[in-house]
Amino acid sequence: MAEDKRQLFRSLGFLSSVGISMVAATLIGLGMGWWLDQKFDTSPWFTLIFLGFGIASGFRNIYILTERELKRSQEENREDGDGRG
Repeated sequence: MAEDKRQLFRSLGFLSSVGISMVAATLIGLGMGWWLDQKFDTSPWFTLIFLGFGIASGFRNIYILTERELKRSQEENREDGDGRG
């Protein structure tokens, strides 16, 4: 039962980090684009460009986090298999 709870908290932590990384990257890109538009009076071009960069960066972060979690899970399964046999 304790192992199930630990796995649940790991999953919740992973999912929350995925959501936070996506939102943070998007908002940073949006903020940078808005600031550049205000500075150079080019509205809405920098906002749109950097919003796109932020969204792409968020998906990249999700990909990296997912790959890391899959590797961790595979290593954990290998250790469990070696320990029992």
